[in-house]
Amino acid sequence: MGNPGAFKRSLLFSALSYLGFETYQVISQAAVVHATAKVFRIEEILEQADYLYESGETEKLYQLLSQYKESEDAELLWRLARASRDIAQLSGTSEEEKKLLVYEALEYAKRALEKNESSFAAHKWYAICISDVGDYEGIKAKIANSYIIKEHFEKAIELNPKDATSIHLMGIWCYTFAEMPWYQRRIAKMLFATPPSSTYEEALGYFHRAEQVEPNFYSKNLLLLGKTYLKLRNKKLAAFWLTKAKDYPVHTEEDKQVQTEAAQLLTGFSDKN
Repeated sequence: MGNPGAFKRSLLFSALSYLGFETYQVISQAAVVHATAKVFRIEEILEQADYLYESGETEKLYQLLSQYKESEDAELLWRLARASRDIAQLSGTSEEEKKLLVYEALEYAKRALEKNESSFAAHKWYAICISDVGDYEGIKAKIANSYIIKEHFEKAIELNPKDATSIHLMGIWCYTFAEMPWYQRRIAKMLFATPPSSTYEEALGYFHRAEQVEPNFYSKNLLLLGKTYLKLRNKKLAAFWLTKAKDYPVHTEEDKQVQTEAAQLLTGFSDKN
């Protein structure tokens, strides 16, 4: 048999190798099972989150997603950014708490984008959150951020041309710079060689495009179509879209605000006529 000690050592090594391989297989299988369970868990959370969002359960949604704020999942993170922003916009939220939530939302959106640059929703909510933060950082920062905001809205539309909300938000960007007050334009020219600019016609194009992609998807898109036609002095089409905004079914606090504003603008029509 030759050297019995060497044979025993060889046998022991083979046994350990076999046990090591078996252990490796068990660990690998466990890792796969764990990863699969994690995916199913995240999908389950996302389903719950989407149900709560569609049901208008803003506070419950925020409570659910806040439990997973350390998550590395982009889909979960941009939803948490949206939920944080929605809580910030509730009428019962104090100004101090609103500011904290706005910056919190930006952090979640930023992390979502870092995790998945191919997520149109991450680009969209990152742009929205940067815009919100601008309200606390002054006109210079707001104008500087506008280039970043536009870039991410355009990227969101490129990644998903069928997302009416991204198209609508690009319309708001155009509308905002079309109606920028003269003193802000002056500041912009002093700060930037080529300050951001747009026209009501450009804004109108985006609002109509959003409506074509998903008709009646958002009360504010109807309102802004009406307001943009007012800016372009087309009262007939302004009245058409404002009436649609006024008659839009109320599901959210924002829908109520839109309905009120549309009714006031229409009343202004009749008073002048």
